[in-house]
Amino acid sequence: MKHVACVCWLPALLMVACEAEMYTSLLNVKQAINVERKLIDYLRTYIDREVERLEDVRRFHTKVLDLHSRIYEGSGSSSMSNPLVSFTLIKRLQSEWLNVIYSNEAEENTQALRSSYEAEGADLPELEDLQGAARGLMRLQDVYSLHVAGLAKGRFQRVSNGKLTDLHMPSVSVPLTGDDCFWVGKVAYEQEDYYHSVQWLEESVRLFRGSERDWVPEDAGTLEDALDHLAFAHFKTGNVSHALSLSQELLHHDPLNRRVSQNVEKYEKLLGKSPPSPGEGLKRPTSNYLRTRDTYERLCQSQGSQQIHYKDPRLFCDYFTNSPALRLMPAKREVLSLRPYVVLYHDFITDSESDDIKRLAQHGLRRSVVAAGERQATADYRISKSAWLKGSAGSIVEKLDHRISTLTGLNVRHPYGEYLQVVNYGIGGHYEPHFDHATSPTSPVFKLKTGNRVATFMIYLSSVQAGGSTAFIYANFSVPVVENSAIFWWNLRRNGAGDDDTLHAGCPVLLGDKWVANKWIHEHGQEFQHRCGLNPDE
Repeated sequence: MKHVACVCWLPALLMVACEAEMYTSLLNVKQAINVERKLIDYLRTYIDREVERLEDVRRFHTKVLDLHSRIYEGSGSSSMSNPLVSFTLIKRLQSEWLNVIYSNEAEENTQALRSSYEAEGADLPELEDLQGAARGLMRLQDVYSLHVAGLAKGRFQRVSNGKLTDLHMPSVSVPLTGDDCFWVGKVAYEQEDYYHSVQWLEESVRLFRGSERDWVPEDAGTLEDALDHLAFAHFKTGNVSHALSLSQELLHHDPLNRRVSQNVEKYEKLLGKSPPSPGEGLKRPTSNYLRTRDTYERLCQSQGSQQIHYKDPRLFCDYFTNSPALRLMPAKREVLSLRPYVVLYHDFITDSESDDIKRLAQHGLRRSVVAAGERQATADYRISKSAWLKGSAGSIVEKLDHRISTLTGLNVRHPYGEYLQVVNYGIGGHYEPHFDHATSPTSPVFKLKTGNRVATFMIYLSSVQAGGSTAFIYANFSVPVVENSAIFWWNLRRNGAGDDDTLHAGCPVLLGDKWVANKWIHEHGQEFQHRCGLNPDE
């Protein structure tokens, strides 16, 4: 057994702290493909060397077997009268067999493979990446109500009207193994998240039971490991009868396991005192965003298909020409909401400009942070990497700044506008409900000394196949990812107070590689463009 789980004590399994953050950016995940290609070549070399070594062993085996069938078995002990035959027998037993059995060649081949693997260490994912990727799958499971058995089959399915339906059919997918599901369940288990661990470990047990082989060398987990974890997870959720049956199955595979035997006795006593009841079933873990979670997930699932926008006559599309620069090439404007005021500009950026921005940002991508008091810190509720691009004369960034200023009429030059932030989302990448404007006077937003963030201009630099919408929680609508378009909204009311209706979220990316660029514009420098209203409450 690789792990101890018992009734009276849950081991404190610590997550390994490291700097690995590959899972937070799909760009880094894609780069890992090149690393595995190298590993494939290293393994091929190892296999070739091992085949050559085993061919030598097979040749020696054939040689000795031939001698026994041709000389020793045919002529018996009389063959030993020949001193040459006697000498070669003694030599083989004292020298040749030792050279074969104690050969270092196998160890040398293995060490060469290990050295090649370790040489790629800087580009390999760490344990934190695997844990982060597993949490990403659980996030997608929750937000999009995905069926775990469907995910194990490589499909994105959820139950709708009592039937299992496909939410999206990916063009390329892979089924998960029992060990894959075991890892996801184990990550949840170690966080004492038994809601997710039970579902993933049950799928792991099902797949291990149906496997043709008891064990394969690349797997970290086994059926016994999955049963062990699942039994204890069921016990922690109050399902003692399931914990008992799974522990009994585990004892069948490992009858001398005293710990499991003690657990069985304990479960039987508990069931003897109080027979099993239906119970309340599995419950999702609570969330800091529980107050808005239902709305957030509903908007993410709708992916911008709210019918209200087709019924409101005040919302419209037009060719926007608010400045002389737009007369010859009007902007394609779609007004999505009036409170808060949210506008979508179609075809704001070209494919080549988008590619240039992503290329410039690649080497500067770092884990995205959030405001934490006066500091900034990483957080599980924001999974992405970002880079900041400064605009130099004639650069693509300067051109975008000029275009944003033309559309909005705002001064976006630094420090009145922050540098362009380019973001690439990771596995299940998201940003849970938040405000862009500062809600605390100690926020890092005020370090520029140009006031709060009065407006946001966000550019979609890529398309996605599913998920990734921008959901406005209190305004009750979401905007799907529209490649090369841009969203603009005011964060502050005219009186300078934050607009609570702008609470928004970046929904998890279900399928695709999401890139966005954010331009945050501050209060100062906009005095004549965003005037105060006559009504102080406006």
